[in-house]
Amino acid sequence: MPNQNPDSSISPSSSEQRVAEHNVAIFWDLDNKPPKSFPPYDAAIRLKKAAQKFGFVKYMIAYANRHAFSYVPPSVRAQRRDRKTWNQLETKGVVKPDEPYICRVCGRRFYTNEKLINHFKQIHEREQMKRLNQIESARGKRRVQMVAKYAMKMEKYKCAARDILTPKVGYGLADELKRAGFGVRTVSDKPQAADVALRSQMVDMMDRRIVECLFLVSDDSDFVEILKEARLRCLKTVVVGDINDGILKRTADAAFSWQEIMMGKAKKEAVSVVGRWKDQSVLQRLEWTYDPETEKKSYYNEIESEDSDIECLSSGEYGSLLDTENDGAWWELDSRTKEVKGPSE
Repeated sequence: MPNQNPDSSISPSSSEQRVAEHNVAIFWDLDNKPPKSFPPYDAAIRLKKAAQKFGFVKYMIAYANRHAFSYVPPSVRAQRRDRKTWNQLETKGVVKPDEPYICRVCGRRFYTNEKLINHFKQIHEREQMKRLNQIESARGKRRVQMVAKYAMKMEKYKCAARDILTPKVGYGLADELKRAGFGVRTVSDKPQAADVALRSQMVDMMDRRIVECLFLVSDDSDFVEILKEARLRCLKTVVVGDINDGILKRTADAAFSWQEIMMGKAKKEAVSVVGRWKDQSVLQRLEWTYDPETEKKSYYNEIESEDSDIECLSSGEYGSLLDTENDGAWWELDSRTKEVKGPSE
C-alpha cells in the first residue's frame, strides 16, 4: 500500500495551497445589485474580466429570488414600448426599415419585424420544441446521439431567439448570466434568503481554503462581518457597488463602482492593487517580530550546548588527542625539539 500522509486529511497539500493562492471567487448578490443600467451579459463579461486581473476566476456564483428574475428595468420596458410602436408603423406601411430583417436560422428576408417574429414562432420555435421532445423521450445511447446530432441547431436557435423573441418572464437575466458562465441559483422568497445563501457559500470556501480572493458584488452592509473574517484569514477582498462611502468598501481591500467596471477602469487599477498586495506580503515576510518564548528557548539551548562542550572536555573525551599533541609543558617544547634534532645535525 502506498504511504499516506497522516496530516493530509487535516490540511491541504502544498500543491493545492499554491493553486489556491491564485484562485478568485465572484459572489453576486442579484437581489441587492442587479445590472439595471447595463445589459446582463455585457455586465457579467466585464465583471469577469476585471476579476481576472486579481487571479484565476474559478467560481462565479449569483444568488437571487424569483422576483429578481421576473423584474424588468424601466429602460428595458421603454425599449419594448418603442419596439412595439415601431412594429405597428411598419405593418401599416408608414415607415420602412433601411435594410430587410434577416432570419438568423434559415436566412430568409422580411421587410417588417412582425413578419420575422411570426415566421420564427411558426417554424423555428416549433422545430425547437420537436427536437426537445425527441431528446426528452429518448434514453441511453440514443439520447446521447440525438443530443450530439441537434447540438449545433439548438445553439443556433438560442442565439437567434435571444434577439427576436421577448422573454416570457423578466428580461432574460438568468439566461444571460448563465451564457456568461455564472452559476445562477434561485432562493426562496423569504427576506435575506439570498444573503444567507451567499454568506454560507463564502464561509464554506474560506473553510476549505480553495480561493485567495473574494470578489463581492453588493452594497448590503450585512456582508461586513464576512469581509472581516476573510481578512483575518489572510484572504483578499474586492467589492463592487455604487455606494462610494459604504461600509463594505471601507472594509474591503479594494473597491470599484459599476461605472468603473463597465468602462474598463477597474482592470487598469487592479494591476496596481495587486502590485501593492505583493509588496505588502514581501514586507511581512521580511519583518522581524520579537517573540519572548522563542528567544528564551534559543537562549537556553545555546547555554546547554556550551555546557555539553565543557563536560566533554572535562570528561576526557578529547584527552587522548590533547595528550599526544601536547604531552609536555609549553616552555619545554623548544628544548625537546632541539634534543631530538641534535644528533642528526
